[in-house]
Amino acid sequence: MAGKVKWVTDIEKSVLINNFEKRGWVQVTENEDWNFYWMSVQTIRNVFSVETGYRLSDDQIVNHFPNHYELTRKDLMVKNIKRYRKELEKEGSPLAEKDENGKYLYLDFVPVTYMLPADYNLFVEEFRKSPSSTWIMKPCGKAQGKGIFLINKLSQIKKWSRDSKTSSFVTQSTKEAYVISLYINNPLLIGGRKFDLRLYVLVSTYRPLRCYMYKLGFCRFCTVKYTPSTSELDNMFVHLTNVAIQKHGTLLFGSCLIGGLEYPGPFCIIGVERGVHCLGPRVLSRRQEDYNHIHGGKWTVNNLRLYLESTRGKEVTGKLFDEIHWIIVQSLKAVAPVMNNDKHCFECYGYDIIIDDKLKPWLIEVNASPSLTSSTANDRILKYNLINDTLNIAVPNGEIPDCKWNKSPPKEVLGNYEILSCAFLHRPGVRMLMERGSYDEELAQGDGADRELRSRQGQSLGPRGGRSRDSGRTVLTTWK
Repeated sequence: MAGKVKWVTDIEKSVLINNFEKRGWVQVTENEDWNFYWMSVQTIRNVFSVETGYRLSDDQIVNHFPNHYELTRKDLMVKNIKRYRKELEKEGSPLAEKDENGKYLYLDFVPVTYMLPADYNLFVEEFRKSPSSTWIMKPCGKAQGKGIFLINKLSQIKKWSRDSKTSSFVTQSTKEAYVISLYINNPLLIGGRKFDLRLYVLVSTYRPLRCYMYKLGFCRFCTVKYTPSTSELDNMFVHLTNVAIQKHGTLLFGSCLIGGLEYPGPFCIIGVERGVHCLGPRVLSRRQEDYNHIHGGKWTVNNLRLYLESTRGKEVTGKLFDEIHWIIVQSLKAVAPVMNNDKHCFECYGYDIIIDDKLKPWLIEVNASPSLTSSTANDRILKYNLINDTLNIAVPNGEIPDCKWNKSPPKEVLGNYEILSCAFLHRPGVRMLMERGSYDEELAQGDGADRELRSRQGQSLGPRGGRSRDSGRTVLTTWK
């Protein structure tokens, strides 16, 4: 296709601009004709606004879906997942099966959550069932750990009760909406510190759902050792992994020897665990501007996997990552019916996952604009490659976009969104046809329903593998 892509962005990040320039694309202003616009979530509202927006042509694409907030706003994400569960339950789907305590067997991946002030009375009822529990409050529309605090007494939020009597969740104007979630007080710890996972997920279309997992995610560590003590509820260096919070803390830098190889990390585990030899700690008191100079309080997902395989075993580690994959696909399926699946759009989400000490993953939130700021060399390389691989999928061959294409790129252009093989994602009694590393609903629908039914009837395909009805070849069940 003749001509060069004309690009615009209102996010001045080097990892973006360098990728555009390397392709020989031409920068223009938003008032000129453009083909590709990497924009903020504020700008996307204007582009698709009924009053101020305009009609996009077939040679224009943008990096957000119009109502991405159905997934990326904390309250709406939970609302849509709850609706999705109820719809599956009404349909009699085995995915909505519950245990004897009323908990979902396969869809219990978000902590118990209520909206405040609207659900205050429901929250109080739940709180009184376990008055010693800890809850975390988050403003629905903020990021980077802003406005978050922990509570363990009803007296700490009594004002919400008063507000809820006079204001509705939707129309309140004097106080922003919050979500309050049961705090995961048994997180998996490494070196005594809490961490979460930041994973990148690319969605090219919601109907049919087509999403890709990026294999180069990372862990974000707290700088202070974790304690569930109520005396430390106000210490955000203990509880929040956000870099915006932790960059003000003190780092403990060490490294681990796994399989004879040294992996630097933001911690040191004293002693020797099964196959993991840990080097001595060095306390580095850093000023904010020096934070992240070496590792940024981060560890790659690959290093986490090696650590868990060494300390917990390969089988349970594989199961953990299968469950993370499951969570991501189900969360996207939950919002797919309400998402405006505009053909001009794609989106790269930042998923935040916490793993508890039983190796159960929990979805905490999804970010529409995951940070592209780089403060270490490794961080910069990761995010540059993330954008590069994303553009290779969203803008095939770096040519002027054509929104009429089927959005099914060849495997050789996926980069670190690597598709390893077709696989069945095994959960007890549930099987879905997937692509390991990516998910394609058209593939899943072709085989998923009858396999799901047969599995419910006890026709097992085996604990770690199965045989494809169509090809006759063995397919693996773990996702890496």
